[in-house]
Amino acid sequence: MKREKIQLTINSGFSKEVLVQGASHPLKEKGRQGEKLSFLHEAIVENWSSKDFTFSYSVYSSDLSGGVLVQPSTLRDYDDRDRFCIFLLPGSVNRKVFRKAVVFVIDTSRSMQGKPLENVKNAVSIALSELTQGDYFNIITFNDELHSFSSCLEQVNEKSIASAVDWMNINFVAEGGTDIMHPLSEAMALLSSAHDVLPQIFLMTDGSVDNEHNICQTMKTELISRGSKSPRISTFGLGLYCNHYFLRMLASIGKGHYDAALETGSIQSQILRWFRKASNTTVANISIDAATHLDEFEVDSEYIPDISAKCPLCISGKYQGKFPETVTAKGYLADMKEISIELKVQHIKDIPLDKVLVVQQIGLLTAKAWLSGDKQLERKVVKLSIQNSIPSEYTSMVLLQTNLENVDAAQKVKQKLKDHKGAREPPRTPLHGLKLGFGDRAATRENLITGFGDVKPQETFEILNKAAGCCSRLADCLCCMCCIKACSKMNDQCAIVLAQVCAALSCLGCYECCSELCCSGSES
Repeated sequence: MKREKIQLTINSGFSKEVLVQGASHPLKEKGRQGEKLSFLHEAIVENWSSKDFTFSYSVYSSDLSGGVLVQPSTLRDYDDRDRFCIFLLPGSVNRKVFRKAVVFVIDTSRSMQGKPLENVKNAVSIALSELTQGDYFNIITFNDELHSFSSCLEQVNEKSIASAVDWMNINFVAEGGTDIMHPLSEAMALLSSAHDVLPQIFLMTDGSVDNEHNICQTMKTELISRGSKSPRISTFGLGLYCNHYFLRMLASIGKGHYDAALETGSIQSQILRWFRKASNTTVANISIDAATHLDEFEVDSEYIPDISAKCPLCISGKYQGKFPETVTAKGYLADMKEISIELKVQHIKDIPLDKVLVVQQIGLLTAKAWLSGDKQLERKVVKLSIQNSIPSEYTSMVLLQTNLENVDAAQKVKQKLKDHKGAREPPRTPLHGLKLGFGDRAATRENLITGFGDVKPQETFEILNKAAGCCSRLADCLCCMCCIKACSKMNDQCAIVLAQVCAALSCLGCYECCSELCCSGSES
């Protein structure tokens, strides 16, 4: 029997009522003090828990509210500017959501065939049913060609939604290649006729194309020219072959939301969560007056997204100077009235803000580095990755094999490796599958079926190579002089056993040699 103990401390960051929504383990609340909560699970168990630990909670706020958390830089930061995090909570009041004109832009290339396209179709059908009267919509599918449900934006009603679902059942056929620029331009043209509604584009693709940089620059120019009424672009990546950093950057430029599904079973639920988050806008065109009080104010994302009724808005970045006691966030409600929110500035020490925000920061900086080709940004990502032990596109995570039994001995070996760089280092095994990559254009051109969670064959070969290396090291040990001296002192029984082991190893070696010769001959 084992005693399992889980202790959880939550610092919500502000003095609001925290409501527990769910937990993977039976936690009991032990106490609350201001913004801090503590929970405990302790039990006698036969086996340790093997499921992931999850805990979800919501912060009750009657109206739109928020705050600013600031933290000074440390010696290990990649630059000497201080860090900030601005959060805005939508509140529990049923605030009016913006009426919207929605255009779904959906990849129907041959690589989408089967479950991916079927799940996308089901998700879009549900999303259409959640639109309300006063909204407008259209659907564009693309491969080598472009097909539209309608030549213009359609008003939402039962008849138009039913027609759209019937159209999808007929026209959602996976064939042809991938062309993203043409359908995006078509969606922008459709939304140019939308008035008194918030225009939104929802792009879903599983492929990577050659002109991704040009798409980002073209869309950025077009969105700037349209000003505050420019369409919001939200992007969704399916599988491993699309360029997730292109999609993240496009969403950042378009003040939208990015999400992805790497498993076929999660496509429908992830798309619906992404759509609901992006489509329920309550406050648009957010601005923060912090820049007027500071010497320098840089936000990690390209632009500040709108506030959604479905989730909090979190903006992070770096600053130089002194924050005032309060800053003001401004935006526009659905009735186009301006709203101001006063945000109290809190200087924190006991929340590891850099750790909380590092994954989001690495993703956004990587997307910026991909678009700009800025090597300095890449070096920032490398430093963040190494400092926080978070994998990135420019770093690798490896398993370092040692034969040590305690941590103190491990530290000694690390110090020895630093002092004697020429010494033989312990074997390293790279861990695969921790990076999204920048898309696979070759797989997209060949229309390979989207690789949801596929295990790369290199990993299998790596394991076989490690096994072969282990056998060779064993053979080296058996052939050393120490072993020969030991054999001279063995009794007859031990010598017979050793001879049998050596004979077996020799047979394995001959078999390996023969198989290599046969295989190489058949391949040639």
